[in-house]
Amino acid sequence: MAPTSAADPQLRQILAGRGYRRLLLLAALLGVPVAFVSFFFVSAQLALQDVVWEDWPKDLGFDRAPWWWPLPWLLLAGLILAPVVTRMPGGGGHVPAHGLGGPPVGPKALPGVVVAALLTLPLGVVLGPEAPLMALGSGLALLAAQLSRKPLDAMNGAVIATAGQTAAISTILGGPLVAAVLVIEAAGLGGTGMVVVLLPALLASGAGALVFTGFGDWTGLPTGDLALPTAPPRFTPDAADFLWGIPAAALIAALIAAGMALGRRTEKWIRPRTGLRTVLCAAAVGVCVAAYALLTGRDPAEAALSGQITLGTLAADPHAWPVAALCALILFKGLAWGLSLGGLRGGPIFPSILIGAAAGAVCSGLPGLGTTPGLALGIAAATAAVTGLPLTSSVLTVLLLGEGAYHQTPLVVFAAVVASIVTRLLRRPQAPAEGAPPGARAAAGAGPAGDTAAGPGSDPGSGSASGSEPGGGPRPESGPGAGRDSAP
Repeated sequence: MAPTSAADPQLRQILAGRGYRRLLLLAALLGVPVAFVSFFFVSAQLALQDVVWEDWPKDLGFDRAPWWWPLPWLLLAGLILAPVVTRMPGGGGHVPAHGLGGPPVGPKALPGVVVAALLTLPLGVVLGPEAPLMALGSGLALLAAQLSRKPLDAMNGAVIATAGQTAAISTILGGPLVAAVLVIEAAGLGGTGMVVVLLPALLASGAGALVFTGFGDWTGLPTGDLALPTAPPRFTPDAADFLWGIPAAALIAALIAAGMALGRRTEKWIRPRTGLRTVLCAAAVGVCVAAYALLTGRDPAEAALSGQITLGTLAADPHAWPVAALCALILFKGLAWGLSLGGLRGGPIFPSILIGAAAGAVCSGLPGLGTTPGLALGIAAATAAVTGLPLTSSVLTVLLLGEGAYHQTPLVVFAAVVASIVTRLLRRPQAPAEGAPPGARAAAGAGPAGDTAAGPGSDPGSGSASGSEPGGGPRPESGPGAGRDSAP
């Protein structure tokens, strides 16, 4: 391990500086309003989702949503999203095929992000709320920085934007721990740079998590965080679990990589005629979801939406799912997810976790592979494959498993590492698109001393990102101060 003593004087100087103390105070204060807005943002989304997929089918006399239910709602989602992508600043947020959250979103792009998320995700779009939440956090943080008496410079603006992102994302990842680990691993920073970026992000996410939890208890509204209502039973993995688990993790990584490749191809297909093809893409997602319900006779909501509720149901009683239904869920939700990645707006992680868990449950039928190890390796492998962050994936999986996590930790780590490697090997390097800004992968911008830091919103597995959003509008540039909406 490299000695850190050489960086200590510089770190002490930064921490003792008045500007950095002001930055920490601003980050802590920002965690409160960001968490407040994030809470009601997620609660509103879940309330609309319940109305569309539970209340209205029952009001029409159905026990549950019929198989054709996704078709009109996904078509409506496309009709709503098309003008947002083509006409509103920021295009409703970044294309999820490019990574988790994209570059920090400025205040001007916030209305498009909110409209796209609140009016399309509840209609059945197979994406999660994490990317819109990160955009909301960075936008609010940058707005507060712009309104302050003393504007922040480019680097401090990027740090504040990252703090806003982590404060928002911590509200659905169960607290600040996973968000902080995500910042460390995604940024790829070390030494002084890591501490300078991490402290405000951790402080903001910690304050946000406290406020978020308090409001959740006070209002009684659902919070929508990624959690398993019933943890899988405790199970000590044996040699057979590892013998089956390693190739299973590689297979799951290949499935997720195929979905991500479909997303990138869909994004390229949509780009020439964004408005019309966005609607067609949403309609195709509806067809995939309806096909799952028609062929299996099950609720179409299992293949639609982000998968948070279905994940809890699967983990609570995986044996209640026929293998054929699990395979159909992997196929049709995977197709719907891949199409959504390239043509719609939202986060890529939540649906991939359900796909990985379903694949792990299918693999648990192999001789000697237990159900709990299968779910554990499936969640870890899928999360690592879609994020490229094995440490973050391991921590998130362990927190999800709850009491049964201790014995599963070695298998979880192995699965996350294997999946991360396999995904990177399967991903073809892409040349930067014409007109793409340098360092297009960076989400939080350039780190201290000019080091390029790929923040939480970057796509670790990608060589570059497209230089433009569908619809012909410029994609927000990476790096602090790179674009008018990227930094104060």
